[in-house]
Amino acid sequence: MTTVLVTGATGTLGTPTVDLLRAEGHGVRALSRRTGPGLTTGDLLTGSGIDEAMAGVDTVVHLATGLRRKDVVIARTLLDAANRAGVGHLVLISIVGIDHIPLGYYRDKVEIERLVVDSAVPHTVLRATQFHTLVEQLCSVQRRLPVLLAPSFDVQPIAPAEVAARLVELASGAPAGRVPDIGGPAVRPLPELAGAWAVSRGLRRRVVPVRWPGRVFAGYRAGHNLVPGPPYGRIEFEEYLAAQ
Repeated sequence: MTTVLVTGATGTLGTPTVDLLRAEGHGVRALSRRTGPGLTTGDLLTGSGIDEAMAGVDTVVHLATGLRRKDVVIARTLLDAANRAGVGHLVLISIVGIDHIPLGYYRDKVEIERLVVDSAVPHTVLRATQFHTLVEQLCSVQRRLPVLLAPSFDVQPIAPAEVAARLVELASGAPAGRVPDIGGPAVRPLPELAGAWAVSRGLRRRVVPVRWPGRVFAGYRAGHNLVPGPPYGRIEFEEYLAAQ
């Protein structure tokens, strides 16, 4: 089995990915800025400890994200270190629709994909739809409001555990470039999912669909965040909520 370095290893996607890689018998280095049992300490913002963490690694699974709008910086740091270490495979998680929805966060993801493709490191890029956890968070931050506001467009959320399973499959194979996007089991209106969340939490809350002007909302309304064809995910949003 291979030695795999996982960035963002303690996050929503990183935790099940690390668990599955270890269950498959891989040697896993769970990169974190923290120190502790089972963690490999390194800081992708400063580069401290990254060369040491990368030494002897066969595959890198890059999941770290949301670091104060520094995602492009940490990607460059990671790619430079992977190139110096002669890493044979880098697996990158990305997001469906980033080249059609002009969010600043998405523009960074487009730039990171470009950096990976243009690098000398053999790679695989997987795009996934939004997670069930994101939909839940959009609702839970409004738990004290008298109504539940929900953007009026469709989503196709997927369980993080199912994305993790696909990442482990890819990390166990050869570099494949851009692979087919994956999405959840069903395309559903976001207000409908907000209503399901309220029911699951025992809340009598009216859901108010909302629309905003601009290209970002138009991109979601056009369905650029969705994956056509047969779904990859099998876990419905209600199943995910019931398991929490």
